[in-house]
Amino acid sequence: MAKSRKQKFKPSAHTPYHRPSKAHDHAVKHAAKNQKSGPLRQHQIPTIPFEPIHRILLVGEGDFSFAHSLYTSHHCENLTATCLDSATTLAEKYPQSTRHIQELENATSKDETAKAKILFGVDATKLGKGGLGSGGKEVKKGDFDRIVFNFPHVGGLTKDVNRQVRHNQGIAGLLVNFFKAALPLLASNGSIILTIFESEPYSLWNVRDLARHVHLKVGRSFKFQAEAYPGYKHARTLGNIEGGGGWKGETRAARTYVFEKQDGEGRQEQETSRKGKSSGSSDSDEDD
Repeated sequence: MAKSRKQKFKPSAHTPYHRPSKAHDHAVKHAAKNQKSGPLRQHQIPTIPFEPIHRILLVGEGDFSFAHSLYTSHHCENLTATCLDSATTLAEKYPQSTRHIQELENATSKDETAKAKILFGVDATKLGKGGLGSGGKEVKKGDFDRIVFNFPHVGGLTKDVNRQVRHNQGIAGLLVNFFKAALPLLASNGSIILTIFESEPYSLWNVRDLARHVHLKVGRSFKFQAEAYPGYKHARTLGNIEGGGGWKGETRAARTYVFEKQDGEGRQEQETSRKGKSSGSSDSDEDD
């Protein structure tokens, strides 16, 4: 009996998760090098939901170190990175952002095929619209394979229970409006990627339920490993803290959620079948 030939994997713009590439291998080696104890185990290999061919929109960037890493380490050159702050405010809050942005702009100017773009004054809830610095108007519809929001926050955490409730309500409004604004900008098989910390109050945000309000479902979730993005540092909403503060965001446990559109009978049937297998959530995604 003749052996069946294996089909060669060919990534496309709609490939949701890539198989090992040079960029992925580099990220894995970097993550392994930074592990505090023992070699990197198989289940610890970082999941990187980006390919160099993907058209990527980043919203809510802090010091642009994540954008810088995507471009330089993962070769994602079709990149639009945005932040809420003006250029002046950003430089005051995160002095290191000036270097990251300058290096991105220099690299883009030297490569005619690169399409990296930096936009300021972009409200994540008003993508494609005006307001603030009106940078949102420069974000075109239907272009992106990945729309990414890392560690959304409205600032002002407190131990007061009533204020925490109001804070969580504010976050709910931010995320729902972000989802609504992002949907028209997605390519047909694009996805929205959200990363948050796994501890409270972040775990109380119920991001799965918020996404269902706008007809999104979790296709997959996995552990976020900052080591997979060389040079990335977590930036706090209010800016740099003298001495670095009491904790580093990149060392805290965090999870990435990949949201997909619910439209289409096939997807609805698949989701219905998954519901029967799930005991704790109405969409049983593949967790890593």
